[in-house]
Amino acid sequence: MSNTLTSAIKPKTEDSFAITFAPLSLEEIYTKANDAANGAVVVMSGMVRNQTNGQPVIALEYQAYEPMALRVFYQIAADIRSTWSDVKRVVIYHRVGRLQVGEISVLVAVGCPHRSEAFEACRYAIDTLKHNAPIWKKEHWADGSSTWVSIAACEH
Repeated sequence: MSNTLTSAIKPKTEDSFAITFAPLSLEEIYTKANDAANGAVVVMSGMVRNQTNGQPVIALEYQAYEPMALRVFYQIAADIRSTWSDVKRVVIYHRVGRLQVGEISVLVAVGCPHRSEAFEACRYAIDTLKHNAPIWKKEHWADGSSTWVSIAACEH
């Protein structure tokens, strides 16, 4: 019988991952993704917008199953390195808790010697995170109602 904890992918020390209640900092994530060998750092910032499908949104509330979400983040980084072997740094941070319109909910950054690989790897990271990570959001509507949805159900 194998122990899933010992067989789980271990993150590389140069990478950084977090699920946090704290506001996310573009500067901090950029710094974590930077490396002297990089020719590019691509950062994707996901923010709370003021509407979904034309319906006014006043806030989003995020929840995550943190241990599994972090394992998904580690797997994303491992997948990136198997596809784009030059990648130097992978950084994935996601907020939980209640966020207001305009606040950053997720930051993904990839540092790499070449921009094309950095762009491709960053896009892979956010797309895979949205499909695989156990993260849910509650949309709080202007009319006072609210709805829970998986982030995998979100189109963009």
